[in-house]
Amino acid sequence: MRYFKETLYDSVCQEFRIDKVYFESRTEHQHLIIFHNAFLGRVMALDGVVQTTEADEFIYHEMMAHVPIFAHGQARKVLIIGGGDGAMLREVLRHAQIQATQVEIDQAVIDMSKEHLPNHSQGAFDDPRANIVIDDGIEFLRNTSEKFDVIICDSTDPIGPGEVLFSQDFYTLAHDCLTPGGILVTQNGVPFFQLDEVTTTHQRMKKVFADHAFYSAAVPTYHGGIMTFAWGSDNPALRQIDRQTLERRFSDAGFRTRYYNPAIHQACFALPQYLLDELAEQKE
Repeated sequence: MRYFKETLYDSVCQEFRIDKVYFESRTEHQHLIIFHNAFLGRVMALDGVVQTTEADEFIYHEMMAHVPIFAHGQARKVLIIGGGDGAMLREVLRHAQIQATQVEIDQAVIDMSKEHLPNHSQGAFDDPRANIVIDDGIEFLRNTSEKFDVIICDSTDPIGPGEVLFSQDFYTLAHDCLTPGGILVTQNGVPFFQLDEVTTTHQRMKKVFADHAFYSAAVPTYHGGIMTFAWGSDNPALRQIDRQTLERRFSDAGFRTRYYNPAIHQACFALPQYLLDELAEQKE
């Protein structure tokens, strides 16, 4: 019996039984494996770290997509950096008014996800409102003249190709590519094990955005409790949208979700005390 042993942390790990391998190869940028697990369904891992599973991907993708889009209220152009499995694009395009640009560094991730993780994208790559660009995310930001209402950075951890997407340069470039009042959200790891990621992001984003914060969701695959998402905008009011407005926007959107709802939206910006204490120390 073969097991996939995750290598994200030095002193703690989790293992996944591999019931069937659909694809395994070293691409131009990273090692990629897609396999089946009896409980989680199809699982994709990059460079020894599980990225997504069929069983719980909806939590991660709904929270990264719908929190900023419903908070903004007028988003028309969304940029996704990373997200080669297509699930983030799927969720973003559920908003009928949106045109999406997706920048993915590794064409192989898209190709293999289309073939072996079709439930993630559900045809999103073929949607005429989607523009797929194969490029390094930070280079795209550096060279584009486009402006976006929402930027979603669905990256790997700050290891290998994903490392630059946690840099001061990246946050500055992303800020400059937002329309006035636009929102940047990024995945920011599991703070119980990756507290340095949160504090480093906090130090960097506060130099760029008038309003920066973190929100969270518990995604079972990402071992260690809640996962944080970084939030940056120059409009502080967007984190304070009232429940009635969120409910109206959600109802008008006309689709059902499995995790996100307006109550979750309002609650997700509440953080545990250990994390608040750490961030407060960083301000000193």
